[in-house]
Amino acid sequence: MQKLLLLIIGLFCIGTTYSQQYWKIDEGKNSITWQVKPGEEHYDHIEMAGKRVAAVLRYGVDKKGDFHLNKSMVWPMLRTIPNNTHASLMRRFEWDPLQSVTVNGGSFKEQVKNITLNGTLEVNSEIKLGQDNTLSLKRIYFPSTEQPALCEIYKFTNTGKQNIRLELPKGSEKLSTDKNKGVDGAYQIYLSSYGNEAVTLPPGQQIDFTATVSAYKSAESPTRISCLDELQKRESAVDEWMENLVLDTPDPVINEMFAFSKIRACESIYETKGGPLHGPGGESYYAAIWANDQAEYINPYFPFIGYEYGNASALNSFRHFARYMNDEWKPIPSSIIAEGEDFWNGAGDRGDGAMIAYGASRYALARGSKTEAEQLWPLIEWCLEYCHRKLNQEGVVASDADELEGRFPAGDANLCTSSLYYDALLSAAYLAEELGKGKAVAKMYRKRASSLEKAIDSYFPATVEGFNTYAYYKGNDILRAWICIPLTVGINRHAKGTIEALFSPRLWTENGLLTQAGSTTFWDRSTLYALRGVFMAGEIEKAMTFMKRYSATRLLGNHVPYAVEAWPEGGQRHLSAESGLYGRIITEGIFGIRPIGLRSFTMTPRLPQEWDQMSLRHIKAFESDFDIEIERIDNNTIQVKVITEGKSILNKKIKEGASLSCTL
Repeated sequence: MQKLLLLIIGLFCIGTTYSQQYWKIDEGKNSITWQVKPGEEHYDHIEMAGKRVAAVLRYGVDKKGDFHLNKSMVWPMLRTIPNNTHASLMRRFEWDPLQSVTVNGGSFKEQVKNITLNGTLEVNSEIKLGQDNTLSLKRIYFPSTEQPALCEIYKFTNTGKQNIRLELPKGSEKLSTDKNKGVDGAYQIYLSSYGNEAVTLPPGQQIDFTATVSAYKSAESPTRISCLDELQKRESAVDEWMENLVLDTPDPVINEMFAFSKIRACESIYETKGGPLHGPGGESYYAAIWANDQAEYINPYFPFIGYEYGNASALNSFRHFARYMNDEWKPIPSSIIAEGEDFWNGAGDRGDGAMIAYGASRYALARGSKTEAEQLWPLIEWCLEYCHRKLNQEGVVASDADELEGRFPAGDANLCTSSLYYDALLSAAYLAEELGKGKAVAKMYRKRASSLEKAIDSYFPATVEGFNTYAYYKGNDILRAWICIPLTVGINRHAKGTIEALFSPRLWTENGLLTQAGSTTFWDRSTLYALRGVFMAGEIEKAMTFMKRYSATRLLGNHVPYAVEAWPEGGQRHLSAESGLYGRIITEGIFGIRPIGLRSFTMTPRLPQEWDQMSLRHIKAFESDFDIEIERIDNNTIQVKVITEGKSILNKKIKEGASLSCTL
């Protein structure tokens, strides 16, 4: 009765609006816009990044229509002392070059009309100067793709009937940091404006001026940055991400959320002395990698996008982890920090070997490069053997903690680590066959996977709070979000009760899953895993209901436009790898793609009843460029096409829930 009551309450809650939606999708563009209503007040923050800089922009509009902006700058390769995980040079600035602008000899009052997010932050305002005399102002903020600078473009347009006199700032202010607190001594920060000084602007004419916030080592010479050129580079990078792995469904919110997720997933890669390193961000995690965020979450996704710098960062991260393989079977560190020069292992063994084996084997298969796969094989083999040696008497993998590092209890053996190890064994078996490692190797890994699956289904199943699901660890009697993990690796024996538990009011909120029932803490990563797993388990309509709610909240609600890390920790930071996890809901959950070879995959499409078609175009995995088109024939039948170079290499009608294989 208690479980029935919870489900009824949950169904009622689904019909309610989760959060106020400030934003709308711009038709025909990969952008969203907030049309600011008179008297409306709202504030938000967004992270953006280039290869040498990151910025968290805290922006908003007050009730009077004024725009507010705080620029939190991060320079990952300007290392501070102590040179630990968080040792990137960081500064916050309220600096606003517009405060030095005069209009007709004085200051001006603006009214913000709209704000647009499209890979940049764009703000449009109106300035009233009297009867028949108005001025429009457009601000554009974005990180340089290659330089250590935040770029700012200000465009004034005379929209009135009289000439307007403008005085625009020009100059640079230099700040020097404490030489005793920098790994390379003092760093130089420049606040620079590039105006044209005094100008007269006739009706209908436009004038631009630009500004930058940049920082350099003392031995470096500051670069004169053309923000207009940098804008073209930023737009070109965003266009590249948007042109590959293109999702087309009847749901514009999911389409757009998927498109935006590629921006955040791809932009947060830093050109360190240790090579390209993908970093989570969040004003904390830069020039470093983690076994979960990078190896497990984002790296298996990069081949699908086809972003070569992303693939390079993935391979580089695995090379860094491989440096710590050892004959004593000590765990590989959880994180490689300080541009690859140090490591962090403060939580002990979090199941990192399983995370790395899972991510490296899936990446190698999807990447499709035999050369890279051969390079990664020793690391995969070592991590699998490490996990095998960690099996307890009941046959599941023991570890000190999980990726939440003790924030919540994980026992001596948790469900996540064993599930990841199980999937890694299956991927390694496929990879062993591709690399000619011998049938005995593939057979051994499949045998170990079979034994592990049985152990998982013996050790973890439990009735928790009335649901027939899993105890996250032995003795766990409170529902946990990570009970979703088996669904993402094809272990579905307890799928029904697990899905009921995930979507019950004990776990599901307007921000997705609580980490633990009864708490107020949520981490998007578990929500994103759960949505992927529920689609994979075939509960399409239930998954779609919650997928739509989640996507609308994250794309159009109070805090946009990306998946977030956690709350209350971190204040819902836009950590990068979470956006990769959103993308994997589509590739692995809805389209059901599972790599089984360097040129082959299985596919179990999950077409929602409300959709008549869906497609993924320009999929770059398996060293190919191909499209997948799914079309509904009737209630039980769908048409599946795989197209490459304009030719259909697979064209089949299948029943709902059926799987098929494809070789490119």
